[in-house]
Amino acid sequence: MPPVLPFPNGPARDVDQVIERMHLLDDWLPQGDGFWWFNKLYLRMTLAIQKALRANEFADPRFVEQWDIAFAQLYFDAVRLAATGSNELPRAWAPLRDARSRRGILPLQFAIAGMNAHINRDLPWSLLDACTQLGLPPADGSTVHRDFLKVNQILAATEEAAKRDFSSGLARFVDQLFGRVDDELALWSISRARDAAWGNTQLLWHLRAHPAEQRRHMDIVDGIVGFAGRGLLRPLYTPAFWSPLSLFR
Repeated sequence: MPPVLPFPNGPARDVDQVIERMHLLDDWLPQGDGFWWFNKLYLRMTLAIQKALRANEFADPRFVEQWDIAFAQLYFDAVRLAATGSNELPRAWAPLRDARSRRGILPLQFAIAGMNAHINRDLPWSLLDACTQLGLPPADGSTVHRDFLKVNQILAATEEAAKRDFSSGLARFVDQLFGRVDDELALWSISRARDAAWGNTQLLWHLRAHPAEQRRHMDIVDGIVGFAGRGLLRPLYTPAFWSPLSLFR
């Protein structure tokens, strides 16, 4: 069966190919689609990781690349499952699939909803995969942990510019009225999500001899993340309300 996405099924060979596939998705996804907006944010962050890898900024570049590939593959799988209408799509990704073309949702909402699913649900699985493949326990203070924290710093450094690009129209108008409170809340939420993902990775590692328990725990996480995603994707305006505010673009 030919692949649904514009590239072959299966993991990328390296971070360069991950980025190549994200560029292909940027052209393939419908413009303005919820996944399209998240893909733009994810691409920007992956480019920052690529730059850091080339500058030798990580303690274990081999681990970071393995992790990045595994992480991206879970996202590509979600796009494929959403495109085919599969009931195997994780519940964490279901809100973005269901709201991807809904009017009244801002680009920044789509981007953060994608981050919610990808960090809270996919990040622990991808970290576990990389740690298992390379035999590196996700222990506090380890090279794995140091590189995890380094990635956090890189994402924080790229976050502000990305949010400015995504905040147009009504989003910028609201920002002018209420300041940066909504931005700070979003950043705090992403930071806390990554902290929780690290704890979940450590739990999955300790349960590696009990795969049924791993799946049971992450199934609960999957449901909670999906519930949060629906809240993130509530429409913030009506088309009639949006029209005059388009002057602020």
